[in-house]
Amino acid sequence: MVEDILATVAAAAPEIRAGLPGRRQRTGEENVTGDEQLAADVWADDLLCDRLTALDTVGAYASEERDTVVDAGTGYSVAVDPLDGSSNLRSNNPMGTVVGVYDRSLPAPGTALAAAAFVLYGPITTMVAAVGDTVTESVIEEGQRRPVDEVALPTDPVVYGFGGRVPDWTSAFEAYVREVETELKLRYGGAMIADVSQVLAYGGIFGYPGLRDRPEGKLRVLFESAPIAYIVEAAGGRSSDGERSLLTVSPSALHQRTPTFVGNTEYVDRLEAALGD
Repeated sequence: MVEDILATVAAAAPEIRAGLPGRRQRTGEENVTGDEQLAADVWADDLLCDRLTALDTVGAYASEERDTVVDAGTGYSVAVDPLDGSSNLRSNNPMGTVVGVYDRSLPAPGTALAAAAFVLYGPITTMVAAVGDTVTESVIEEGQRRPVDEVALPTDPVVYGFGGRVPDWTSAFEAYVREVETELKLRYGGAMIADVSQVLAYGGIFGYPGLRDRPEGKLRVLFESAPIAYIVEAAGGRSSDGERSLLTVSPSALHQRTPTFVGNTEYVDRLEAALGD
């Protein structure tokens, strides 16, 4: 059951959080897409892999930190970013865990998602989970979820945040941002989960665009973009790769990247129009 997967991630969250001190050092290794790994990345990945593949409902486990899919039998395919924003460990800023539960073998499009969730290690530990059209925020206490609210994107947007260096942005995207910055407040913390959480709480738009020297952007379809798109769309918003819903992107490789935008429909529609021009 999907619920077993979400409960297992929630149960692991306090252990992951408690294990962060002392694991801020670099390992000297890189993951398959060239990101430098911290000890915390590897440790969180191993912990989640062990817990999730032990479930009868999980047939495969994939993560940002692994080259290939771990075969666990039959069941859902779980794609995980074990520690999103782990570079924030050095500055002691928020980070999180992202989970996509697919009912197909990986790689698969976001239309194959049965559920998605993220854990945010902020001042408190919370989980936002989407199953079908329902998005729920819970506080995690002693490994148990205590639901506090159903999540719906506010209709009066307040915040925006975009990744990448400004000199690397395309001219069309920069022109769009110059409009947005006159309307919304900048909130960008360097961890996708923290920035998306701001959008879910206050309304607005978050994104990591395609860059001049990296048109595919930074975020990975299976581990970040599609699960977050699933959550935001279920909460009443939109997602886009600049042209279409992120849920319709069909990756051909496990670690494929894509430009990623999520938020209120008005701002995502305007983004697509700006990039199309």
